[in-house]
Amino acid sequence: MISSLGTRVTELTGVRYPIVQTGMGWVSGPELTAATAEAGGLGILASGTLSREEMVAGIRAIRERTDKPFGVNLVGTAPDVEDRARELIKAEVPVASFALAPAQSVFGLLKDAGIVVIPSIGARRHAEKVAAWGADAVLVQGGEGGGHTGAVPTTLLLPQIVDAVDIPVIAAGGFFDGRGLVAALAYGADAIAMGTRFLLTSDSTVPDRVKQAYLAAGVDGTVVTTLIDGVPQRVLRTRLVERLTAEGRGPRALARSVGSAVALKKEVGSSWAEIVRQGLAMRRQRDLTWGQLLMAANTPMMIRTGMVDGNVELGSLATGQVVGLIDELPSCAELVESIVADAQKILSRLGELA
Repeated sequence: MISSLGTRVTELTGVRYPIVQTGMGWVSGPELTAATAEAGGLGILASGTLSREEMVAGIRAIRERTDKPFGVNLVGTAPDVEDRARELIKAEVPVASFALAPAQSVFGLLKDAGIVVIPSIGARRHAEKVAAWGADAVLVQGGEGGGHTGAVPTTLLLPQIVDAVDIPVIAAGGFFDGRGLVAALAYGADAIAMGTRFLLTSDSTVPDRVKQAYLAAGVDGTVVTTLIDGVPQRVLRTRLVERLTAEGRGPRALARSVGSAVALKKEVGSSWAEIVRQGLAMRRQRDLTWGQLLMAANTPMMIRTGMVDGNVELGSLATGQVVGLIDELPSCAELVESIVADAQKILSRLGELA
């Protein structure tokens, strides 16, 4: 085991290295989360596609695999987000991350219990808002990142956020090796977060045929589209994406969205009233049109088709542009150690230059 690389994020979360595995629906389950934690990084369990009972079972499963710190990602607009927060408190989960910021009261509930709160943001004003609420750190994703993403690249967004807040910043979007970690530290960040890179490990439960589709992609093999759920989302270029582009937002798109909502309701055990309330909250927070709101259920169910069922042609395969630079499937332990070892060599060389 190589020596640690300490930053404000490692001190805050208790992990060995400033490397975070993001909470990816249908991807970062107990297996990947625990493997990342054991490797010395911060593994995060994605709970947005789990029922509350499944989330609790997932936390237990992680604890059976590791005694290292880990986090759980919550959807801030979920109708039962406060109940889920109380489950994290009961289970003494060290870190809570958020895909969308919850009500300020949920922040307070978690912080009063001593849980580290790390929301994900994509703009300076959002970082300033959650910092004022008492967030312990923020995860900022630039446009190179996968899934829902903005238009500003990490190299521009990251320094903007670092200058705007005095809490630790975790950089996401375009990171996969030690060079990226050093670059993020140079910008003033305290850690990097990676999704695609952890998806493409031997510890990831994503089907092999899906991993091979990722490995075959080039740096031009992704596209940002609003045709999956109405919000810009970076995914692999597949026949599905081409079909959606041709289909547009007509009656077929609406029918697909309704079908996705029905399937999602069954999957997470929500009532229609809860889904409507969550949709209204998403509309306020993301400033969605009613048409975009109707499409919102598409993402989790289409991701499931790819990441769980292994259907490369019909599933949505969220990915960062960095996919074009990845050509192997190491274990989480091998990945984390190689990133830190390379980073330390680079920092040593730069130290000599200084």
